Order: sequence, then C-alpha cells, then structure tokens
Amino acid sequence: MPEVIIAGPEGRLEGRYQPGTTPRAPVAILLQPHPAQGTMNHPIVLALYQSFVKRGFATLRFNFRGVGRSQGTFDNGIGELSDAASALDWLQQFNPEAQTTWVGGFSFGAWIGMQLLMRRPEIKGFISIAPPANMYDFSFLAPCPSSGIIIDGEADEVVPTSAVQKLVDKLKTQKHITIHHSTIPGANHFFAQEMEPLMGEVDSYLDMRLANGGR
Repeated sequence: MPEVIIAGPEGRLEGRYQPGTTPRAPVAILLQPHPAQGTMNHPIVLALYQSFVKRGFATLRFNFRGVGRSQGTFDNGIGELSDAASALDWLQQFNPEAQTTWVGGFSFGAWIGMQLLMRRPEIKGFISIAPPANMYDFSFLAPCPSSGIIIDGEADEVVPTSAVQKLVDKLKTQKHITIHHSTIPGANHFFAQEMEPLMGEVDSYLDMRLANGGR
C-alpha cells in the first residue's frame, strides 16, 4: 500500500493508495474518524480499505488536515470536507476510466462521507459506520442520491441507536435508492470486540452490490 502525498486545500495530505486490478476498476475513498478518535490507520478504516482492495478497487485512505503528516489544523468538518473532495479529485485523476465511485467512513468520517456523496454525483455507493446522527446535522441528505449501508452498534455509548434509526427511517422514505441497515449486537461505538461481525456485514453488502453490477 504505497504512501502518497496529495495536494490539499491547506497543504499536503498524507495517504495510502492501492491501484485497482484493471484499468477501469471502480474507486473507493475511505474517511477516518474524528482526530481525537484516530487516523487513517484506525482498525475500522484499515479493514474497510482492505475489503475494497481485495475486490480490485483502486482504494485510497488519507489523513485529514492536521492529522499525522497532513498539513493544516482541524476545522470541525468544513475543511475536512474540502480535504475529502481534493483527495477524491486526486483518486479520479489516476483512474479516469473508473466506472463506479464509492465512499466509506467511520463516525466523523461517515458524516463527511455523506456530505461528499451529496456533492459528487459520480458516487454510487456508500458504507457509513456509526454515523454520529446525534452530534451532527444530517438534514442535507434531502434527498440522498445513492444507495448504501448504515451499520451501528447495539451498545454504542457515543451515538444512541435511536438516533441512527431515525436517520435510517428518513432515508428509507426516499425513492430510487435502497438503504440497508444493520445493528451489530453488543457492539460499542468502536466495535472493539465485534470487528468480525462488522466486517462480515460490510463484505456481504459489497458482494451483493457488485454481483448486481454495482446497483
């Protein structure tokens, strides 16, 4: 997984990139949690990265501004969304024939990922893990333009399951997309003891979508 440096809005962004297995391979960008919770090397982000790589995607994960070797300072989501857009531009520059684009994120990264989804119509799938629906406003998803999966933990001590369920219920009323939702029994916000069932849900969903041609 080669290290890459991306030109971001506030300077360089540090990333890890795995090229796709074919010239027209789909691309995936994966977003870290809040800097107080981790980096692009967080176990959940790394596991997501590996799932997409295993399926032949051109896959990128990176550190938001002020994290690791990325320049800049934390910007409460505004600058981080710009970082994500710049990183996606970089990814697409190297994969101009990619047929499909996916975004995945954990916690704060799930919130940024859903905002990126709204701004980039080429994104056709998303994986949103433990989206902080009680901490940030998700009302921008009106309507949500793409199908995806939202996964949360039954024992999440940071984001109540009721807040995630309210978000899911809202999205499920929208036409022309399909929102899958899975709650992992016994899992806390970080899925500390439940990484295996978490990634089982991710892998099953990805395989289902890819078997349907990404739809």
